[in-house]
Amino acid sequence: MNSAHYFTLLRILISPIFPILYLGYGWLGIPLVWVPYLMLVFLVICEFSDILDGFLARRSNQVTDLGKVLDPMADSITHISFFLTFTQGFVKLPLLLVLVFLYRDFFISTLRTLCALRGLALGARLSGKLKAIMQACVAFLIIFLMIFYTQGLISLEMLQQISLLSVAISALYTIFSACDYFYANRLFIKKALGKA
Repeated sequence: MNSAHYFTLLRILISPIFPILYLGYGWLGIPLVWVPYLMLVFLVICEFSDILDGFLARRSNQVTDLGKVLDPMADSITHISFFLTFTQGFVKLPLLLVLVFLYRDFFISTLRTLCALRGLALGARLSGKLKAIMQACVAFLIIFLMIFYTQGLISLEMLQQISLLSVAISALYTIFSACDYFYANRLFIKKALGKA
């Protein structure tokens, strides 16, 4: 464990706050108009800690195999928790689209674990990093749409349509990033599975 890892773990610990705020604001006594602002604060913390842990790891020469596995896992947990939250309530994202994120990360995490057990650490690909950036941008977009909606500036239908379109585009790129990851690491994967 090093300082960068603690920022990574922070993102994982913050993830459950999204569904708690969005689904439980009523019994928490939080006005709906405050909810997107509170979620925005926690999303900023998550994304800033993502940038900070990578910066610290490189600056302090603390890039580790654990970090290579833990960092993308924290991204996955944060973003999937966020999008799963919005399959409920008034945003109503289709569950099937969010499952694309879940299954992609599940399969790649499984491959990373299998490779790690064989002494092979599979690092993140540029396409995977772009996938995480795209998902973060979509998450911010949905929160800003929620702010506009709760302020009466846009209709619920517009909020849902723009959210659906942005998540669908992100899901398509997520599929591409999975294909890129499998192709780029195909030799390592074959070796880890005992086929090479």
